[in-house]
Amino acid sequence: MNDTNRTHDRNRNGAAFDFDTPVDRSGTWSLKWEEAGGALPMWVADMDFPTAPAVREALERRVAHGVFGYSIVPDEWARTYVDWWGSRHGLTIDPASLIFTTGVIPAISSMVRKLTTLAENVVIMTPVYNIFFNSILNNGRNALQSPLAYDAAAGRYGIDWDDLEAKLADPQTSLMILCNPHNPTGIVWNRATLARIGELCWKHHVTVISDEIHCDLTDPDVGYVPFASVDERCAEISVTCMAPTKAFNIAGLHTAAVMVPDPTLRHKVWRGLNTDEVAEPNAFAIDAAIAAFGHGGAWLDALRGYLADNKREAARLVDEYNASVDPGRRITPVIGPATYLLWIDCSAFVGDASRFATTTELCDWLRREHKVMFSPGAQFGGNGERFIRINVACPRARMREGFARLFAGLRLS
Repeated sequence: MNDTNRTHDRNRNGAAFDFDTPVDRSGTWSLKWEEAGGALPMWVADMDFPTAPAVREALERRVAHGVFGYSIVPDEWARTYVDWWGSRHGLTIDPASLIFTTGVIPAISSMVRKLTTLAENVVIMTPVYNIFFNSILNNGRNALQSPLAYDAAAGRYGIDWDDLEAKLADPQTSLMILCNPHNPTGIVWNRATLARIGELCWKHHVTVISDEIHCDLTDPDVGYVPFASVDERCAEISVTCMAPTKAFNIAGLHTAAVMVPDPTLRHKVWRGLNTDEVAEPNAFAIDAAIAAFGHGGAWLDALRGYLADNKREAARLVDEYNASVDPGRRITPVIGPATYLLWIDCSAFVGDASRFATTTELCDWLRREHKVMFSPGAQFGGNGERFIRINVACPRARMREGFARLFAGLRLS
């Protein structure tokens, strides 16, 4: 495998984008690194790469200006979203359907409050991004899990359609939060699957919030299907959450959008976001988004190639480990074509006959004794208590070190 980072992907000056050189994040109040407490952090979905040069240049110009007062949302912001999704994902967006928001999760929490009432059900297909639970439960709603069907032998998930329809048909269900592409499994839902979800939600009068923040982090030559693009019904009943923050590693800048094609639903969402005061940009949010979507394409494509190579290398390392141990001590990776997150089945190391009752205990032990930090799967719901989530968005040498620490721990556990 070539560790020189796809040198054919180059910036406007002809120099290769560099994803191999480590960046020292100490002294920057990094959640990812500070929470790890000296362990190698491979947990929260935050990349250890500097953002695209175009974004840094835009922010440098903004800082040089020196005045950081209140900002508006200019027409150029909406046009940038329209152009990006049109050219990259084949989605035609009416600029009027876009609403600025400070982040996908603040928007989801606001919409849970606005579009549902206390004690109603919000359906989620689990295991799924753990913060969805916070947005639902913290607002007094029920997180109604529809567990994905898991094929342990193949390391693959699918939808349990009977269960999903039963949950959507519950009279107390008014909302579904869809993760598209899916975190933590990396699934890219195809058009037929999304159409069936849309049909069921339409039938049972359920609004869909589609979190599509990972959509730009698919493997090279792998596309994704926006939920709202499937058909008119999907567009009419849905709100799509979109942002440059995950793909360009700028989550700390708090810049995102919701796209709501239906005018009546849009007004409700707009009122909720403004009531909750999460619809106004900070001094850097607009410039960063415009630069990312307007000029960051080449960098993003190079990043996608690097991440895909990291995932292939991780799969090779797991295969190498599995070949070296007894079959009863093997792990099963779920590695989808989207995100930089790996979902690892560690069933062999948890349970009554094992040293650890849950992967939460396993992760705590690995962090303490082997100085590597992963996300325990129980927080993602479903069958997550058997899994750990691993973030491989880091220089390849650092990723290899993280896996070496994992395997060393598993051999001693």
